[in-house]
Amino acid sequence: MGQFLQFVFLGLSSGAVYSVFASSLVGVYAATGIINFAQGAIGLWAVYTVAALRSDGTLVLPIGSFALGSEDSPTPMLLAVLIGVVSAVVWALAAHVLVFRPLRHAPVLAQVVASVGLMLFLQALVHLRFDTENLFALSILPDDTVEILGAVVNVSDLILAGVAIAVAALFWAYFKLTVLGVATRAGSEDELAARLTGYSPDRLAAIVWALTGAATGLIVILASFTIGLSVTTYTFFVIPALAVALVGRLSSFGVACTAGLVLGAFQSVILWLTTKDWWPEWAQAGLGDAVPFVIVVVALFLLGGRIPSRGSLGEVKMPAVTIPSIRVVPALGVTAVVVAAIVFTTGTWRYGVVTSVILSLIALSLVLLTGYLGQISLASMAFAGTAGFALSKLTTEWHVPFPLDMILAALIATALGVLVGIPALRIRGAQLAVVTLAAALAIQSFVFNNPAITAYEGNVIEDPSLFGIDFGVRDGTNLVTLRFAFLVLVVVAITTVLVLRLMSGSTGRAFLAVRSNERAAASAGINVAATKLLGFALSAFLAGIGGCLIGYSRGQLSAGSFTVMIGLTLLAMTYVGGITSFAGACIAGVIGPLGVGYVFLNQTLSLGEYYELIAAGSLLLMAVLNPVGVAGAVSEAWEHLRARGRHHKDDDSIPPQPESPSQVGAHV
Repeated sequence: MGQFLQFVFLGLSSGAVYSVFASSLVGVYAATGIINFAQGAIGLWAVYTVAALRSDGTLVLPIGSFALGSEDSPTPMLLAVLIGVVSAVVWALAAHVLVFRPLRHAPVLAQVVASVGLMLFLQALVHLRFDTENLFALSILPDDTVEILGAVVNVSDLILAGVAIAVAALFWAYFKLTVLGVATRAGSEDELAARLTGYSPDRLAAIVWALTGAATGLIVILASFTIGLSVTTYTFFVIPALAVALVGRLSSFGVACTAGLVLGAFQSVILWLTTKDWWPEWAQAGLGDAVPFVIVVVALFLLGGRIPSRGSLGEVKMPAVTIPSIRVVPALGVTAVVVAAIVFTTGTWRYGVVTSVILSLIALSLVLLTGYLGQISLASMAFAGTAGFALSKLTTEWHVPFPLDMILAALIATALGVLVGIPALRIRGAQLAVVTLAAALAIQSFVFNNPAITAYEGNVIEDPSLFGIDFGVRDGTNLVTLRFAFLVLVVVAITTVLVLRLMSGSTGRAFLAVRSNERAAASAGINVAATKLLGFALSAFLAGIGGCLIGYSRGQLSAGSFTVMIGLTLLAMTYVGGITSFAGACIAGVIGPLGVGYVFLNQTLSLGEYYELIAAGSLLLMAVLNPVGVAGAVSEAWEHLRARGRHHKDDDSIPPQPESPSQVGAHV
């Protein structure tokens, strides 16, 4: 019993972080109606700021740095903590002013991708500005212990839990007992009424952003010595925080705080159970990380209809959709360009071309599901990875021949896509984005990083062969053979043509109808539930084919090939290219991770280390300034030029009319 309780109390440190993050998410949602996926990344900057100050006294800024001490005389602890908390407040306010305030009346899709972009941007910036490999968190809280019911408990864990409870209580008091807090709640229900009473929703929201930034920065700084420093850990702490915030219906600080502490303790108990001999081998790794996904799904299924929504001014419009049409001449032109790129490149450049072709297919899966059907998915790379690891077993264990192995692996990903898509039958928008991101993290932790499930002979993938012809990716020192490159091009071309035909037909029209208005689509005889599941199935199948091609191009897979961060980066590039058009998917492939754009940055400009920062920054700019992406902007410009040309042509065809006396007088 004592050992059980000891692990329960050990989980309070991470539970306290979940609780404060959740309280912050509830506060931001109450003030703005935005689910902030970047909440953990805001705290990430604060914790590394303090670590650098306590290490050698360097105050690291986004650009430049200041020496506030030295290795022999680092910054005093209290001053370092204060600066760290202030840095989190500054980032939170910057997020409000520069990103989310301009998107107040934007579609939910733009708000979600902007939030994801901010998360990617801060994480990439931390990687660039801090020595993340050599910085360590120093103790701030007391290292004493006490005994409770036979369990030895760290005083620091109890303090963290107390801080989490105090933060939740303070947020509750602010929103319930203060004039500004009540005005913020009123503005969330009726923004126009708040303005008429003399309150600015923007200023009220700024106060909440500052408070949540301070709370987030403080808790991660205090907990960093216990949890340790990790860039991805703090960034993705937002997922369990979102899970417990949803348990509280994004409105209850008390429930969110309590659920966060319980979740942290529960995950710690699962870790304890994995040390038992009777615990199954397949559940040794990643099970604790999968728990938030289950909580999110259950909470949204039970409470999704009762989660309050924020009132706003004006109507929200989704980005315009470009109906695809297969034109022979442009299609042949694009194919000729790709063929020339394959033939006239070698080594890393040809590998970049092939990777771009594959990524364009995975990006097309996002265009299909998010751009056409309106279902925000952040799990595309999880589907691709599922197919890739399935391909490894199909080729090495069961020796399934090509292309049947690839089709079966993609169908396995399809089944997973349908499973992840089931919550979409009841929820949509940002809540669905939470589900898919939680699912992606759960799959990454519980499947990809679980040796009992994925580790089979090193996840080797046999080279594809057809009619006795070897289409292997490598031949001696040749990094990518021409045969493999053309195989990828043929597979992607055939799949793309089939999808475009589907999107331009009755299925595509049904997708657009559901995207526009689900109730209207249902009244028109469209089975909305079946249409949504079909969209998830097709999207997962496309991503699965892409994952198989990635597997063939690697020859051996690892979890690092299909991380959530790679998936989010590809989403960013798809949004930059144009989330609603096939051209956007092509642009995303060119500028996607390890594609031609990355090779150009890395080899020609020597800026490969800035790729993630550039990708996230581009996403933020597009989300705020140009939601239709590059392809959409080019299409709009072309249509404008054509309209002007038609206008001038019509003017020239109209014979000149005699001027009236009043017109003549106007010229005098």
